Amino acid sequence: MNDRIRHLLAQMTAIEDELRVALLEQESNVLYQIKGKRIEFEQSIKQAHSRLKKGFFHWLVTNRPQNLITGPIIYGMIIPLAILDLFVSFYQVTCFPIYGIAKVRRAEYIVFDRQQLEYLNFIEKFHCTYCAYGSGLIAYAYAIVAKTEEYFCPIKHARKILGTHSGYPRFLDYGEAADYEAKLEEFRTRLAKIE
Repeated sequence: MNDRIRHLLAQMTAIEDELRVALLEQESNVLYQIKGKRIEFEQSIKQAHSRLKKGFFHWLVTNRPQNLITGPIIYGMIIPLAILDLFVSFYQVTCFPIYGIAKVRRAEYIVFDRQQLEYLNFIEKFHCTYCAYGSGLIAYAYAIVAKTEEYFCPIKHARKILGTHSGYPRFLDYGEAADYEAKLEEFRTRLAKIE
């Protein structure tokens, strides 16, 4: 990787960090506070949310029929999702310590906070909980697989691919064979430090 690319990656990381801070500052202006695992809204916001809440029967008759019809298919995915969760967590717990890779924190990916929104009825809260689990689990599994790829094969593909993880831009260029083993060891040492 040449110096220009290293410099650009450093700039990208700095901008991403700055964006994270700006987003957190914006969220704090939305009239809620995070207290541990609990989110607390200002009283006027809580009251407004309660007034917007649809009752179950009103929700049921105004809901799109296709959403109700496909519900069993969507919720049937809980079985493969739970199996993925079990296997990927077991893999990380058993193999990452052997490889010397810092573990991915599951709680940073699977977050259940939408059920605290007063404008959602119990069915909507259930939907949100399910979606938070599914999308969070996929992101958690992706992070584990990304660290595994970085440990075993930190080499870019010859073709442009979509959906690369944050470590991918630092990977070795396709065909960059000089000092491969030494560079691979650098990646492995770095992974042990990343939390």
